[in-house]
Amino acid sequence: MGAHHWEENMHKSILVAAIAVVGFNSAALAEGMRVGVSWASFQEERWKIDEAAMVAAIEANGNTYVSADAQSSAAKQLTDIEALMSQGVDVLIINAWDKDAIGPAIDAAANEGIPVIGYDRLIEDDRTFYLTFDNVGVGRIIAQSVLDVQPEGNYAIIKGDPGDPNAGFLLQGMMEVIGDSVNSGAITIVGEAFSDAWKPESAQRNMEQILTANNNNVDAVLSQNDGMAGGVVAALSAQGLVIPVGGQDGDLAAINRVARGLQTVSVWKDARALGAAAGQIASDLASGTAMAAIDGAGVFSNGEKGIPVNAILLDPTPLTRDNLNVAIDAGHISKAQACEGAIAGVAGCE
Repeated sequence: MGAHHWEENMHKSILVAAIAVVGFNSAALAEGMRVGVSWASFQEERWKIDEAAMVAAIEANGNTYVSADAQSSAAKQLTDIEALMSQGVDVLIINAWDKDAIGPAIDAAANEGIPVIGYDRLIEDDRTFYLTFDNVGVGRIIAQSVLDVQPEGNYAIIKGDPGDPNAGFLLQGMMEVIGDSVNSGAITIVGEAFSDAWKPESAQRNMEQILTANNNNVDAVLSQNDGMAGGVVAALSAQGLVIPVGGQDGDLAAINRVARGLQTVSVWKDARALGAAAGQIASDLASGTAMAAIDGAGVFSNGEKGIPVNAILLDPTPLTRDNLNVAIDAGHISKAQACEGAIAGVAGCE
């Protein structure tokens, strides 16, 4: 089942399950279970938001949070997970740095009977539970938001790290939206590049090279996250260009760029909801709940290998100048932060 089919069948119960950091588990409290979390990298601001919500949910269930930061190293992540297991964790949440290199860690966890949650990045192994936002849907939203304001011309696509499955999911969603226009010739993709480690500076270099190769004749940019969109905007600004740019993550700087008219959309994946869901699911799995029995779970099989995994995909929220107030009203960003230097007509900045 493709990711886009989830909206029709499952999201009624999913968001309730994600946002509610409840379900106080007396058995978990009595046992005081340990939830081990392996982060791929903490370079992006959103992971700290995820972590805070995750910790709150874990502790609400009477359990203990222990974590490690792989610092963008697949080898270190394997060592980190081994160390977490040696500390006696009852469940693992893995934000995988490299989808292919993580295999030995999954084998080791399975051998110890430790359930694994693939957090926000697919681990294509049926012994794991996949929790993320609908990243194909995010790609569709980024592309549609940009297409609405720039329906033709020269497009650039700034992709994330080639080792992250999300880069492929996002591109899939983008091409679902602009594919027909590319085929008709209305849109020409004049540059498409991966950006190592999703780094803004990598994205900026990619954008600079695309601008140089095309004599600055670029009309729109689809960036796969907000950090990279910042690098894209820096490259554009150096050339005196202001064109439609899409991104995702709801980064505070990106929201302000939307208000300033420098970024068209930031697709906000409320990290608080995802972190809360992970903390609750981890506590449930540690208590012996089967993956297929997790509230709101379905089956995702849209990865490269088509391996079905139990999963929950949450719905994201696109933030544009027409609804920036949504992020302000939710407390994700202050009005002052969002609206500094805002152009006229931005919702929430009047």
